[in-house]
Amino acid sequence: MARSAKPKISDFEKSLKELETIVERMEKGEQTLEASLKDFERGNALAAACRASLEEAEQRIEKLVDKSGGFEREPFEPEE
Repeated sequence: MARSAKPKISDFEKSLKELETIVERMEKGEQTLEASLKDFERGNALAAACRASLEEAEQRIEKLVDKSGGFEREPFEPEE
């Protein structure tokens, strides 16, 4: 059975951990070209899935804020 490209929000941490493992493995530079390409493809899919999960979470938070009122929405600016 093929894995879904978009994990559930509960799978976000698992996907992120797998992505981190792939990055570490690729940074070592000890893989064959074919293995590196497979990891690159999987990493791209995981990154897209994580991004989609974060966007979905952001939309859910906005809905909660809209329903409860009293809050003003401001753009999120991550700390560097």
